Amino acid sequence: AAKQSIQNGSLSQWASGSQTIGVADHDIAFWMGDLNYRIDESITTENVLNLSQKGMLDNLRRHDQLNIERAEGRVFQDWEEGQLNFLPTYKYQPGTDVYEQRPEKKLRAPAWCDRVLWLTQDPSYLQQISYTRSELNVSDHKPVMSTFIATIKDVIEIEREKVYQSVMKRLDEYENQSLPMVGLDRTELDFGEVRYGRTKSLPIRITNTGKVVAQFRLVPKLDESNVCKPWLRVLPTYGMIIPGDKEATLHFTININNEIASALNSGREVLEDIIILRLENGRDYYITVKAKYGRSCFGMSVDELVMYNDPIRNVPLDPIKRVEKYGLDQTSVLCVPKELWRIVDAIYGKGLHERDLFSISGFAEEIHNIRESLDTGEPFGDFRIHSMADVLVSFLTSLSATIVPPHLLPNIEIDSQNLQAYARVLLDGLPPIHYNVFIYMISFFRECLSHHQSNQLTTVKLARLCVTCLVTGGRMDDSKQANQRRTGMHLLMIHFLESSSI
Repeated sequence: AAKQSIQNGSLSQWASGSQTIGVADHDIAFWMGDLNYRIDESITTENVLNLSQKGMLDNLRRHDQLNIERAEGRVFQDWEEGQLNFLPTYKYQPGTDVYEQRPEKKLRAPAWCDRVLWLTQDPSYLQQISYTRSELNVSDHKPVMSTFIATIKDVIEIEREKVYQSVMKRLDEYENQSLPMVGLDRTELDFGEVRYGRTKSLPIRITNTGKVVAQFRLVPKLDESNVCKPWLRVLPTYGMIIPGDKEATLHFTININNEIASALNSGREVLEDIIILRLENGRDYYITVKAKYGRSCFGMSVDELVMYNDPIRNVPLDPIKRVEKYGLDQTSVLCVPKELWRIVDAIYGKGLHERDLFSISGFAEEIHNIRESLDTGEPFGDFRIHSMADVLVSFLTSLSATIVPPHLLPNIEIDSQNLQAYARVLLDGLPPIHYNVFIYMISFFRECLSHHQSNQLTTVKLARLCVTCLVTGGRMDDSKQANQRRTGMHLLMIHFLESSSI
């Protein structure tokens, strides 16, 4: 089947060099079943039950884990799903239409575990007519169902063979005339200054200047497996231009995430790369890409941030220039990073009473402007408090080293007998700057809890946030040992938040 697909003109198969056909190579693909995604734990089980029973779905949809993961691009990229306009399908008492709330059973929040997603080569091939659930009650799940109108290709074998032979004859004529040649409107790309968390794109246009079909693809450099460095993305990675056809365009996009920012700050990475564009039966073209990193406090460590009174954008990345500016024997000049103090101070002065603090997402443009102010030292412009809260969480989770080092996570089960003793072990083991930040954040979150009647925060919710921000950095390990250690840290955080002293 793969050989036949390639023979019939599957360019993606040629570009990847694959002899197999995957799910994404089909015209239409469906993915359905119990995917086991739940409602995010930022909403309590009781609240999820209440909203489900009342049919208030908007808030539940926003906190659906599958919707969140797809929006972040971590799962089911390019797949589609209809809107969830039906009640969560799990967990029911078998044989009833009642959500499971019996005292002898484990209480679980209702969730849309059962889903139908689809992927198409052409969106016009498929139209969803309905997406609902059945009211069968033989299980603790309600089955979901969806109706589609699909356009299916019907290949006329004789006509396809005629077209294939005609195209092959034409390709042979072109190939016999000369080798493929293309022209690139430029072979050097300078992105200028790029910022953390902001994508920036530049194009290169390719024109067929020869008399034969020009098939091109990007290939890795010698002894490398990827066509470009991880901070760069190039699309498309392959293509074909027939003489007389319009030009093709390659889109080069730079994105600086936490991992890349950390590598840039440590000197392990530079924003320079060479991309190889190869013509089938022709020559190679070399495209140089470079950019300058507008340094950001995101992706750095607190130990480095406390060394500078200057805005981090003004601190050179080059270690030699940094020594020239600040001297060789540089030490900490701050107790906690000034950027963290500015964020906390802004929330403290404007948002401790804000309802649903740390539960509602901020606004992308405001978040970007706040980050720029932190990096440049400029005053904050207008912002909504949820945007500043988002920045606080992203600042702490982006740190290149977590506030609580992994080796301090408990290896034993935490209970009331050893809770206080291990809390002291944890505090005593923290490096000095990490200790300062830990105490500073616990004190701030305690202050947030003192306004719980207006901001609706709870100790359990803030303890979970503390584990994410101070312990795991938002990185998840689902192993049994990791879950046990996170549970222990959650109990410790509750203790720190409720204790009258540390």
